[in-house]
Amino acid sequence: MHLHLPIAILLLISAATTGDAVPKKVHQEAFFVVGIEVRTSNAKEMTAEGVIGKQWQKFFQDGVAQKVPNKADSNVYAVYSDYASDRNGEYSFLIGVKVRDKSVVPSGMVLKTIPAGNYAVLTSEKGPAAEVVPAAWQQIWALEEKAQLGGSRAYKADFEVYDQRAADAQNSQIDIYVGLK
Repeated sequence: MHLHLPIAILLLISAATTGDAVPKKVHQEAFFVVGIEVRTSNAKEMTAEGVIGKQWQKFFQDGVAQKVPNKADSNVYAVYSDYASDRNGEYSFLIGVKVRDKSVVPSGMVLKTIPAGNYAVLTSEKGPAAEVVPAAWQQIWALEEKAQLGGSRAYKADFEVYDQRAADAQNSQIDIYVGLK
């Protein structure tokens, strides 16, 4: 489960995990994700008003993945898109599954196209998802500030891949793809 932690804890995690990791750079072909979406911001996620943790609960409680036909794989994707500006502005957050095409979108769900392009890929540490995912984002932001992501962020779409390494929420490891210009 992906929950955002109070900023003091994030800063402690960040200080402990922002080593000299260099993300790999890959070219990703376009693909489609169907799931449930909310609008939020990083500032909102640092408060009790945060919605990402609630969205993960809804995703699992409502069995969203099981309701999507035409799945391309068994992974879960968390997609950040429709950025108002940069990491300080609002964005759309979608949790869903990759689909083969755009043909069927169940009622109450949305379809997102992840654009083709270059992405910096950072792999989280292993541990509780609620800790390692925010820590990985802290590391991405630190790399972004130091211009060490392998390029400037595009702020079109970023996504997290929850594959078999994330099956145990207490010992998860995920990949985060950050879109580059």
